[in-house]
Amino acid sequence: MIKVLFICHGNICRSPMAEFVMKNLIQASPHSQTFHIASAATSTEEIGNPVHYGTRNKLRQYGISTEGKYAVQLTPADYKAYDYLIGMDSRNMSNMRRMLGGDPEGKMFRLLDFTDTPGDIADPWYTGNFDQTYDEVKRGCEALLAYLKSSKR
Repeated sequence: MIKVLFICHGNICRSPMAEFVMKNLIQASPHSQTFHIASAATSTEEIGNPVHYGTRNKLRQYGISTEGKYAVQLTPADYKAYDYLIGMDSRNMSNMRRMLGGDPEGKMFRLLDFTDTPGDIADPWYTGNFDQTYDEVKRGCEALLAYLKSSKR
């Protein structure tokens, strides 16, 4: 089983969007039983809160539910538990390395680094643009899934 943890600052916008987009993509593939997908935050600011209404509304447009998801924080145990820890932006990556004591096994990546246009995913908490974030997350998840299907890891 391949275990993927998506990570952003608060775990209410980008990382749960990536979690549920990826689950939706996997559900439509014959590989659905070979993945475990989740998400977490680098901060404590939103712990216990539900997914942001902007993310919920955007995903609902595509028939994707976030029901039952509440923000949780990244822990050192997650490094051992997951095969891939996927940050949404460079700041998330820095916080992840700090919180987890580095990345000795090379498990940490930015989501868009799997695409042909690497970079940070815009945070809709600040931009208000959930359409742009969705497009970036979907592109990243599709590229990550293609990578995982072709990877021997």
